[in-house]
Amino acid sequence: MKSNILVFMQFFIIFLMILPFGTHSTTFMYGLGISLVGGVIGFFALRSNQLGNFNIRPDIKEECTLVTSGIYAYIRHPMYSAVLVAMLGVVVMYPSVYEYTLYGALVITLLIKLSYEERLWKCESEEYRRYTESTKRLIPFVY
Repeated sequence: MKSNILVFMQFFIIFLMILPFGTHSTTFMYGLGISLVGGVIGFFALRSNQLGNFNIRPDIKEECTLVTSGIYAYIRHPMYSAVLVAMLGVVVMYPSVYEYTLYGALVITLLIKLSYEERLWKCESEEYRRYTESTKRLIPFVY
C-alpha cells in the first residue's frame, strides 16, 4: 500500500509540473537541455538494468538480482536521479513559485521512496548493505 501511494504521489506531482500553467522564460533552452540530461541518465539506468529487475514501485521483486554495473556502480537510484534532473529542467523552463513548490514536493517524495526501498533491500540482502558502502544514493561522489 505504501509503495502505491508513493508512486501515485510521484506521478501526480510530475503531472502537475508539466501542466502548461506558465509561459516559458528566456531560460527555456537551458531547461530543455537539463531535461535531456535527465533522459540520458534514465536511458543508461534502463540499459544497465537489463536483468528485468526494473520496477516502478519500490518493492523488491521475487527472484531479482542486485545490479551494480554501469551507472549503478556510481549511484544506487539512477532512475530517481533521472526524474529529478528532468523535472529540474521543467523548473528552469517555467520558473515560478508553483514549479519550485512542486519540485520540492517531488524531491521529498522520492527521498521517502528511496529510503523505503533501501530499508527493504537491507532486510533482504547483505550484498546490498555492502553495495551501499561503495556508492552514493543520487549524485555520484556526493550523495
